Amino acid sequence: MSTGSGTTGVADVADDPGRRPAGPARPTPLQWVQRLLHAQPALGPALVLVLAVIGFSVVSDNFLRANNISLVLQQVAVVGTLAVGQTLVILTAGIDLSVGAIMVLSSIVMARLSAEAGLPGPVALLAGFAVGLACGLLNGALITRLSLPPFIVTLGTLNVFFALNLWYSEAATIRGTDMSGWLLWTGETFTVLGTQITYGSVMLLGLVGFVAYALRLTVWGRHVYATGDDRESARLSGIRTDRVLLSVYGAAGLICALGAWVLIGRIGSASPQAGQTDNLDSITAVVLGGTSLFGGRGSIVGTLLGALLVGVCRNGLALAGVDVLWQNLAVGVLVIVAVAVDQWIRKVRS
Repeated sequence: MSTGSGTTGVADVADDPGRRPAGPARPTPLQWVQRLLHAQPALGPALVLVLAVIGFSVVSDNFLRANNISLVLQQVAVVGTLAVGQTLVILTAGIDLSVGAIMVLSSIVMARLSAEAGLPGPVALLAGFAVGLACGLLNGALITRLSLPPFIVTLGTLNVFFALNLWYSEAATIRGTDMSGWLLWTGETFTVLGTQITYGSVMLLGLVGFVAYALRLTVWGRHVYATGDDRESARLSGIRTDRVLLSVYGAAGLICALGAWVLIGRIGSASPQAGQTDNLDSITAVVLGGTSLFGGRGSIVGTLLGALLVGVCRNGLALAGVDVLWQNLAVGVLVIVAVAVDQWIRKVRS
């Protein structure tokens, strides 16, 4: 008489050719959603944006009116531009707390050179772009050459750039009537389906398209993702990670200068106190857009959706009569939820 449970299963399979050994379990609906969001980071913010638009249009009859849509797009143009630069940094597992200060400093340089030094508009713009690029490269050099944490470096330069801004501007606002029309061009509008669209908003779309192309279809873009995913592995594979980081922070500074041009057109002047919340709003837009704070995953399109979501939420809550205090609380809750979802998505198993 033979015993031995080890042979029984083999015999059963041999006796029943239709029976197959158990394979991997099918994913549950929740796991399927987790994998989908991991593969398509922009899908989550797109769905939330649609729900937010529907919800606020029900709460307020004024939400979908042309003049309100135009206002939201103008607000998003500034934050969205900064968020594009912030996305590049966060994709490398860094962060730039100084983007708002770089933007305002660049705007003051542009405005003063035009209004007080009498330089032609294009020259003033180029000088502002040079300042933004220099600020970004300074951040990148401190991080790569001295091996300092991005958070500490940009927290320090935030204060440095803000102090330079107050010193150079003498804490005075420069009126748009004193500037060249070139600097105010981003605030000019044209009409689409009854909605006033600024050229600054168009520039944002162009910037999103250009940076999305660079990240997806160029060697530089692949190196950015690789550096953010695992910097040491990227270095061992031959990628010059320090050069990649320097280029990313330089590009972010240049994009901040572009945001300065959009900001001048948005408010019709150059104020050293402008953009007080834009720095944190840019980080919020990136996080809500599905870009991982741990680097290596995310998209520029998702960031644009995140910026729209921030603009829609702030505008919709204001129309609903919600106090600014609770508006900030709501945006803060959104950020925490987005980070928690990102942590959950990162645990996906292929």
